[in-house]
Amino acid sequence: KEQHISTIRIFGFSLFQSTSLRRPIIPSEFGPKVPTNVRQRYLDTFIDECVKFCPSEDEAFQMAVDEEKLVYDRSSSKNIYLNVAVNTLKKRTIIQPHTFIYYLNVQIIASVSKRRPQSHEEVLGGRLAATTSFTSHLSSCVSTLLRCFCLPVGVVLYRKLKSYLMTEEQLQEHGYPRSDPEVSGRAIIHNLPEKKVVPDPFTKICCRCGAEYRISVNGSCVRKEECCYHWGRLRRHKVAGGWETNYSCCASAVGAPGCQSAKQHVQDNRKESLDGFVSTFSKPLPPDGNGGVFALDCEMCYTKQGLELTRVTVINSEMKVIYDTFVKPESKVVDYNTRFSGVTEEDLESATITLRDVQAVLLSMFRAESILIGHSLESDLLALKLLHSSVVDTAIVFPHRLGLPYKRALKNLMADYLKRIIQDNVEGHDSSEDASACMELMIWKIKEDAKVKR
Repeated sequence: KEQHISTIRIFGFSLFQSTSLRRPIIPSEFGPKVPTNVRQRYLDTFIDECVKFCPSEDEAFQMAVDEEKLVYDRSSSKNIYLNVAVNTLKKRTIIQPHTFIYYLNVQIIASVSKRRPQSHEEVLGGRLAATTSFTSHLSSCVSTLLRCFCLPVGVVLYRKLKSYLMTEEQLQEHGYPRSDPEVSGRAIIHNLPEKKVVPDPFTKICCRCGAEYRISVNGSCVRKEECCYHWGRLRRHKVAGGWETNYSCCASAVGAPGCQSAKQHVQDNRKESLDGFVSTFSKPLPPDGNGGVFALDCEMCYTKQGLELTRVTVINSEMKVIYDTFVKPESKVVDYNTRFSGVTEEDLESATITLRDVQAVLLSMFRAESILIGHSLESDLLALKLLHSSVVDTAIVFPHRLGLPYKRALKNLMADYLKRIIQDNVEGHDSSEDASACMELMIWKIKEDAKVKR
């Protein structure tokens, strides 16, 4: 179908409409559920609606194809297809600014919801992501529409995420660092689990195997002692006659000797080292009220003084990595924790960025009103020594069925809800992958909750 070139105006916006492109055609091999001619008829109808408000035919065609494909995927027969198509068209016939909130809820992560196996890059950015440094998770058509009506993607996401923010009570309950009202730059942690008290400051308890060991004044182990431990978590599973608890790393029972060995014992002193914290502060919001949405993830290694930051990654609401750097620990590294961090000795050889440098960058990047997304984000904020209250924690949004202290692993959440496998690299986690996964999970959650509300 060809028409003359024209300019249309919608709500005061002039949109140039070119009609030199051929309309897309439904391939006959797409599937037998619905006759091809029926699908083609409704695809043409979708196109007729989309060209009314899209800036170009190319974007209108892409939006119409996406719409029709969604209708087809939701339908198990011709009759269901017809009903879904008609209902979808009714919602698209009158385009007004508030309609794009609805459109975002339904379409924003259509690619994530598809069940076919995809690579990490493809799911994040589409088919071209494997050959480009970054591609937006949203279709350009959706982004263009939102921009046309002064509703950038970030604004909508920011507003929607507010209902998932943790309360002050939740922050305290889950061990987030909170500001000490009496000492500037110091944090306090509420609801700390009871730990074995060791009065001697030179006697430590290994956070991996639980053994006591002694350190010198500079933090070095007094004796060279191998650390045998289980790196996996304890898992309960049902067996004949009751329940069993085993380690996920080797399936050994509780109390069995460790399956992994390291050169020395290590400690996690983050919850004892509570000085040197900085707090995000309020800044004037832009006219649209968008304080910013960011997902972050940190990696840590063991040093003489405990767990220290070695890498931090921040992505924005458009799934772009906007900050990613290796960090030089203050103390000497004794275990790079590569199995979990993915950070190696080579990565840190040339690192010059310090924790203070990272804090300065993040304070300029974030404001107190910015929404930070992460999985068990209290761990990352402790490593960053950062105080922040506007937090969305995927470990809380997707709680464990047994409640605290149990939490579902990010890897399991991605497998259960987005049918994706992450953290399967033998070289360790990737902080950018984990941060992106948290953002994707929350976008998926917004979409699913919007279905219920409708």
